[in-house]
Amino acid sequence: MKKYLDVNVYEAVNERIKYVFGNFDNIYVSFSGGKDSGLLLNLVLDYKRKHNIKKKIGVFHQDFEAQYKLTTEFVTRMFENNLDDIEPYWVCLPMGSRCAVSNYQMYWYTWDPDKKDLWVRDMPKMPYIINLENNPFDFYEYKMVQEDLYAEFGDWFSRQKEGKSICLLGIRADESLNRFRAYANIRKELMENKQWTSKMGENWYNAYPLYDWTTKDVWVANGKFGFDYNRIYDLFYKAGLSIHQMRVASPYHEAAKESLNLYRVLEPDTWVRVVGRVQGANFGAMYGNTKLLGTKRITLPEGHTWRSYVKFLLATLPEEMRRNYIEKFKTSIKFWWKKGGVVSDEAIKELESCDYNIRLNGLSHYRSSKEKVRFLGTPDNTDDIKSTIDIPSWKRMAVCILKNDHLCKYMGFAQTKRQAQREKELLNKYRKL
Repeated sequence: MKKYLDVNVYEAVNERIKYVFGNFDNIYVSFSGGKDSGLLLNLVLDYKRKHNIKKKIGVFHQDFEAQYKLTTEFVTRMFENNLDDIEPYWVCLPMGSRCAVSNYQMYWYTWDPDKKDLWVRDMPKMPYIINLENNPFDFYEYKMVQEDLYAEFGDWFSRQKEGKSICLLGIRADESLNRFRAYANIRKELMENKQWTSKMGENWYNAYPLYDWTTKDVWVANGKFGFDYNRIYDLFYKAGLSIHQMRVASPYHEAAKESLNLYRVLEPDTWVRVVGRVQGANFGAMYGNTKLLGTKRITLPEGHTWRSYVKFLLATLPEEMRRNYIEKFKTSIKFWWKKGGVVSDEAIKELESCDYNIRLNGLSHYRSSKEKVRFLGTPDNTDDIKSTIDIPSWKRMAVCILKNDHLCKYMGFAQTKRQAQREKELLNKYRKL
């Protein structure tokens, strides 16, 4: 339930920043170059200067190589114009980043020295750039996954300093359900019962000072206070995007593939190198907002059931990718057949009234006292069930393949510990070649 405060969001965020400076010895901002992290960095620097705080704040930026020129220019300005107040950590190391535009690559690798001729842009030249030649990170593994590098950096940063450390992130609860969960997770350990904090390690925390801001609030603040921002948003506006459609992300990421074609319109020179960098990027740009990549309503080809269509799609994939999907589909089928999952009472009534072959399998005791539902056979589709999509079907499997959803998030999967370990083993293997 929402609880409204008797202060505006600007007053509230300054109270949080005040708390951070008063209770933590070491502070860094995770800065992507987007509107939210850019605003947060500006707010922190503004507070620091108004209150004559001498200690520097860290600024951590993961450079994904393939990005708009205007993003690079903004990041450069924020670093270069604030060197007296910041400790710069601009990371240009080879990292594995998830690739949602290709059936052939689950990851693409930023700043890959073996692909230097194909780099979207040249390596930045500033002396504080962190690359393979001057890497200070004892945790770094060649081509490690970018999420792991991000997480390990926080631990490394806290180990280099004395006292408590904190990472400030520009995550807003209204931006997406996943970001709301990062803030609202009831199982996380807090700092002094403050919901906008989260304990990450023995002596370090994450914090989300902008959690209650809206997109409109962000732009009002930039305008009111004259903060610098990424000028790519001006081009987004001229291209007809609403403020809620504007995203600054890797062009190959699942969150940005629908807007991949914008590179061709907004920065043609960058576009040429973007489509040449990753296999499948041009296809993703042309069809990222169509049913071919599962972002529009997909239809079943004539002569197929959804089950036979899944088998057809699997047969078109490279062997490694095919095995990945088959393993996850088998896991899902087995789970719903033997154990069962929790759905709403309304969904159970719908399933029963539509004569689905289900059985109730007792109460779930994991954060719920609702009945678990077993499926004694995987339905071809569940289009007649209106109350939920969180039930198994061959259609959901087909959508995962069409979306290049390698993790099968659409089916409720996340990366398992086993998969993460296997991923690390493969990366170590190829590092030694």
